[in-house]
Amino acid sequence: MIKIENVSVVFDHFYALKGINITLHEKRIGIIGSNGSGKSTFARLINGLQLPSEGKVAIDHLSTCKHGKAIRRNVGFIFQNPDHQIIFPIVEEDIAFGLKNMGYSKEQVDQSIHDLLTTYGLGHLRYSKSHLLSGGEKQLLAILSVLVMMPSYIVLDEPTTLLDLRNKKKIVQVIDQLPQTILMVTHDLDLLADFDRVLVFEQGCLVADAPPSAAIKAYQKLVYSQLYHE
Repeated sequence: MIKIENVSVVFDHFYALKGINITLHEKRIGIIGSNGSGKSTFARLINGLQLPSEGKVAIDHLSTCKHGKAIRRNVGFIFQNPDHQIIFPIVEEDIAFGLKNMGYSKEQVDQSIHDLLTTYGLGHLRYSKSHLLSGGEKQLLAILSVLVMMPSYIVLDEPTTLLDLRNKKKIVQVIDQLPQTILMVTHDLDLLADFDRVLVFEQGCLVADAPPSAAIKAYQKLVYSQLYHE
């Protein structure tokens, strides 16, 4: 369960988020809003990449301010650009990094890498150079490097924005099959059709919280209103 109480995030006197109160327990949660609305800041709150300026964020009753290491282990984060996440030159090294930090033996690490790459059809790329992968392969590697840590939650910040249609479909299929609780920031509203709940942000405020169809209608109405006003 994710519980956010009276949370604001302030950057140089600017409220990126203001007075957010929400409890999340659904398995698939979408996060939408215009550029600069606060949606990515909200996503970063969930795994402690961003700490609240005011209020409290708790994941399964653990405060992100007090239990940062445990939170980051339990809440994986996938960036929009996988080049910002992949840090090792060889595919298997990037997946192994987290496991080694957790004290897994070489045998356990090797087996985990083999199982994960085989499951997701990347076994042939185990010893490949990360920077030579396609965009879709890089994004999948970023996801696998999080999955290997066996988190309970995965936050994805615009995971398909930089992908072509073919790679987008592949990544969406992978995300759809993940057993973890998923929170996904996206501008692609079609991806949210089967989600349980969608949050809409605007100017740092949570302005809608509803099932996909109702939330998307609220967001579209907001966009049209802004265009008409301009």
